[in-house]
Order: sequence, then C-alpha cells, then structure tokens
Amino acid sequence: MDEVVRILVVEDDQLIQAMVEEALSEGGFKSRITASGEEAITLLRGDEFQYRALVTDINLIGRFDGWEVARAARETDPTAPIIYMTGSHGEEWASKGVPNSVLLAKPFAPAQLVTALSQLLNASPPISTD
Repeated sequence: MDEVVRILVVEDDQLIQAMVEEALSEGGFKSRITASGEEAITLLRGDEFQYRALVTDINLIGRFDGWEVARAARETDPTAPIIYMTGSHGEEWASKGVPNSVLLAKPFAPAQLVTALSQLLNASPPISTD
C-alpha cells in the first residue's frame, strides 16, 4: 500500500482496543483509537486526518453510542465503510445500522475484522479530492 489508510476505532474496553489495533496494524492499516463517542465525533468532524473507515463498538461510555457515531461518520463521508462491534445489540443492526456496514459479534477473530474492513474498502469508491 502506497497510501496510509487511516481507520478510526471507537472502543472503551482496553483489551479489545489492543486486539483491534494490532489486527489493523498487521493488516496494513493505521488506526486512531478513542474510547468515547463524543471524541470520535469531534475527530470525524475535524480536518486533521481523513479516515477511510470507522470501527466502533455499539455500547460506549458517554452520551453517544456506536449507532450515533456511525451516523456522524456518514455526514462527513456518505460512503465511509462502517464496522460495528457488539456483544449484545446485533439484532438492532437491521434497523439502526447504516448501509455499507458490517456487524461483528464479540468475540471475533482479529482476521475477521481485517477481512471485513478490506472487503468494505474495496467495495467503496475512493475519496475524491476534487
């Protein structure tokens, strides 16, 4: 990969943060980890980095959950791939999830995350800089 592909990860469990960060790094991605939905939305709306995808837990500490973070990501980039991670709210994905997204039920293998992310990125058009 010539270009660094930056992924925003929103997860409040440190063990899962470490697993996701390692999996993404081994898959050739650069990740930015945050534990709160509020910080994630601030990062998505800021212009210091351009994230190509979002990986978010659904249950987050703070005011915003993963569903809301994904909607904010879509306001910034309508085609951004989204991966939701959850141990308990999978049944809500059909009604609350956004298109071009995947739900991974915890626990999942690190390779599942990298595979799902790669498939979503390959299916979505590259970001236009015009």
